[in-house]
Amino acid sequence: MEDRTAGTSRERLNRTLTFWLRPAFVLRVVNRFQKIAGFDRAMALASGALAALIPLAVLIGAVFGGEAADRIINRYRLTGEGAEAVRAVFSAEPTGTGAGAFGAVFLAISVLSFSRTVQRLFEQTWELKPLGVRNTRNGLWWICALSLYSAVIGWLYVALGGGRLGLAAAVCEVPVTAVFLTWSGRILSAKRLSGAVLLPFAVSAAVLTAAYSVVAAVYLPRLFNSYSARYGPAGAVFGMASALFGALLVVVVSAALGREVRDELIRIREGRRPSPDEVRRQWESIVEQTRSRWRAVRKQPSQRPENSP
Repeated sequence: MEDRTAGTSRERLNRTLTFWLRPAFVLRVVNRFQKIAGFDRAMALASGALAALIPLAVLIGAVFGGEAADRIINRYRLTGEGAEAVRAVFSAEPTGTGAGAFGAVFLAISVLSFSRTVQRLFEQTWELKPLGVRNTRNGLWWICALSLYSAVIGWLYVALGGGRLGLAAAVCEVPVTAVFLTWSGRILSAKRLSGAVLLPFAVSAAVLTAAYSVVAAVYLPRLFNSYSARYGPAGAVFGMASALFGALLVVVVSAALGREVRDELIRIREGRRPSPDEVRRQWESIVEQTRSRWRAVRKQPSQRPENSP
């Protein structure tokens, strides 16, 4: 009985993966990613995040206690030149009232610009009319929520981070991130997107972001140390830019995936689900193309002239 149940579960899982990973659906996700200029969008988000989140992290540390540099060092267990470079980046303090006022203005412009960049991601992915600065009030609310979200995630990794990879904290991060991203899409779209529309994106982004944080715990220390040894304190900035690009690329990919998953669910609800035979033909076609290309590659060495050097 248990063997039969296990076999049924495996068969159901196989059917589900075969359906959602079928070539036609994957191609739609890739086309959606290209339509929103995914790599350019991720780079723009990373640039905005770098300009906004470094001063914001310093401000959060001043308000809630704790040094931003120490939190980053402890989170990724940085040592040596990487840790020193991070401390150097976050150690600069304003030297006068003018510098403090300029810093406050720069922070406000940076965080609002970043919120509008995230807003454009939702508008382009779901093909909404751009609101621009008209949505500034919602952007300010989102920045406040982002600060709270960052503080909660930081606390999770402090309280549950045990172990090099922080798996417990990463698992607990998933529901928090899913809720935050669902609310983010709703508030930054001025409530033009509902929670049901955003849920596939939020869930996929939360899971992939948690997986990325586990992977980042392994490669980021090496990245920071390498950049810091080569460029000094500026290397920490390069390392943070690379880490932010990877994290936000995950979010952009999740946006394209979530949009297509939602559209597919609507098609299924309307009775337009592709038949099992159609899905099977798609897979047979891609398998046959792969085998044909592999046979062609294997034949190439035998076609070389015998007298060739």
